[in-house]
Amino acid sequence: MAKTIFITGASRGFGRIWTEAFLKRGDNVVATVRNPETLNELAKKFSSNLLVLKLDVTDRSESFKAIETAKKHFGKIDVMINNAGFGHIGAVEELKEQDVRSQFETNVLGSLWTIQAVLPIMRQQNSGHIIQLSSALGLNTVSLMGLYSSTKFAVEGLTETLAGEVSSFGIKVTIVEPGGFSTDFFGNTSLALSESIPAYDGVRKEFYKHASKQDSGNPAATAKALFKLVDSENPPLRLLLGKSVYPWTKHTYEERLKTWESWQGVSVAAHG
Repeated sequence: MAKTIFITGASRGFGRIWTEAFLKRGDNVVATVRNPETLNELAKKFSSNLLVLKLDVTDRSESFKAIETAKKHFGKIDVMINNAGFGHIGAVEELKEQDVRSQFETNVLGSLWTIQAVLPIMRQQNSGHIIQLSSALGLNTVSLMGLYSSTKFAVEGLTETLAGEVSSFGIKVTIVEPGGFSTDFFGNTSLALSESIPAYDGVRKEFYKHASKQDSGNPAATAKALFKLVDSENPPLRLLLGKSVYPWTKHTYEERLKTWESWQGVSVAAHG
C-alpha cells in the first residue's frame, strides 16, 4: 500500500533524491521547498502523487499550515522526514551571533516545529514514523564544524527523548546519521562560512586536506536504505548511512568510556 511521505528540504541533496525515489515506487510525497520552481519537472511527471509546498521551516506557523495542507490533500501522513538544514564552517572563536542563531533556527527549531505540527495527526492515526536527519557529526566532532555539530547533537537529544514520549501512541522515531556523501552539501546553497581569523589558518588547512581525501558515498544508494527504514515494522532509533560512520563512532565512544573509567574514582567521590 502506498505511503504518504512528508519531506522538508526537498529541492536538493538527500531530500531531492528521496523525493524522486519514493515517487517512482508509487508513494505519495509532500515535498517542501523554499522555491517550488525547483521541483517543476517532478511536479509535471508525478502530478497525481506529488504535492509541492513552499515552506521556510524556521516559521512555526508556516510549518503547521504545511502539515495541515498535506493531511487535507492526501488524507494522512505516514512518514515525516525532517531533512531541511545547512552546514557551517568556522572555528568556535570565529562564530558570529547571527551565524549561531541562523543555524539553530533552521537545523533545530525548524525540525521541532514540524514535529509539533505532525504529532496530533499521527496520534489521531495511532501510527506514523518521524525520521530526523542528523549526521555523523551528531555523534562525533571535527574542528571547524562545531556550530553544525552542536545543532546535530541538539537534534539527537531532542529526537531520542521524543521517541520515548510517543511510542505508546504507535509513533516510531528514527535518527538518520549519514557520513560523507557526494551531495552539494559543501556548495554555496548548503554551507555558510565564517570570516576567518588568521590564527586558525593551520587548522583550516588540515580540515580541507582531510576533506579532499574523504571517500564520499553515492547519495543515490541511500534510497534503498530509506525504503527499508519506512517499511520496517520495528525501525531502529538510529540508522548510520555510509561505511565510515560506524568505525569512527565506535572509536569515539571507546575513548569516552576509557576517560570515564579512568576518572571513576573522582566521579564516585564527588557523590559525597
